Amino acid sequence: QVQLVESGGGLVQAGGSLRLSCAASGRTFNSYRVGWFRQAPGKEREFVASINWSGRSTYYADSVKGRFTISRDNAKNTVYLQMNSLKPEDTAVYYCAATSASYPTEILTRTTLYSSWGQGTQVTVSS
Repeated sequence: QVQLVESGGGLVQAGGSLRLSCAASGRTFNSYRVGWFRQAPGKEREFVASINWSGRSTYYADSVKGRFTISRDNAKNTVYLQMNSLKPEDTAVYYCAATSASYPTEILTRTTLYSSWGQGTQVTVSS
């Protein structure tokens, strides 16, 4: 397993941008698929985006498609989530998760497929 630490959350006005980072420990991180999830108060954790080991395959929830971009830098053991045109409904705790299983990115929407999770970072979008 890898250890994951998210950063980059904060308070931003609607229409603004944030970039979240997910830093991983472990020499084999470049073989892991990574997903971003979010959880708003009183709601279930929901899928946001996923990326394969190379970064060439990505998949997004419909709610963020065209606004968010997931990417990775394996040399830095880091996955990013660039969030643009933020809306108040994007307010949540954002988590990154990793799995060594070789599922396609469009399958990696379920929390149960991931073996490692970060502690989360709060994103608050004011109207």
